[in-house]
Amino acid sequence: MAKATGRFTDLMAKALARHGSGTAWLWTHENAPGNGPDKGGHCHLLAHVPADLVPVVTALQRGWLRRITGQPYRARVIHSKPIGGRLGLETANPDLHAVNHAAALAYVLKGASAEAASHFGLERLEPGGRIIGKRCGTSQNIGAKARKD
Repeated sequence: MAKATGRFTDLMAKALARHGSGTAWLWTHENAPGNGPDKGGHCHLLAHVPADLVPVVTALQRGWLRRITGQPYRARVIHSKPIGGRLGLETANPDLHAVNHAAALAYVLKGASAEAASHFGLERLEPGGRIIGKRCGTSQNIGAKARKD
């Protein structure tokens, strides 16, 4: 799953670079049963995409998934929306955006250890299921090395 996630983020970064933009992202993998049918292995990805390039990424992401998996796209496999539900919220209502941003980040981090949750004040904890390989990652520009510099 980590290889597919890496390929997806690589395709996204290259598409944004072709339009003169950078990006940053973080992802987590889960393999946990949900309410009803088992969700199976899946990825939560938070990515910065400039508002004017959201239509570009939206138009391309299903094709990326087909290219990565070799399978036709299935409805509702990709669930993508801006933090807070609408583009531009970060400038139109920064306080509301901050609350929604924190909620999105807390959701993605719900599989954290109890120690990490205590350290970062995370209240929602759920088992992330068995993952073979890497459970989480970030783009290099916000990774551990970048934070040390």
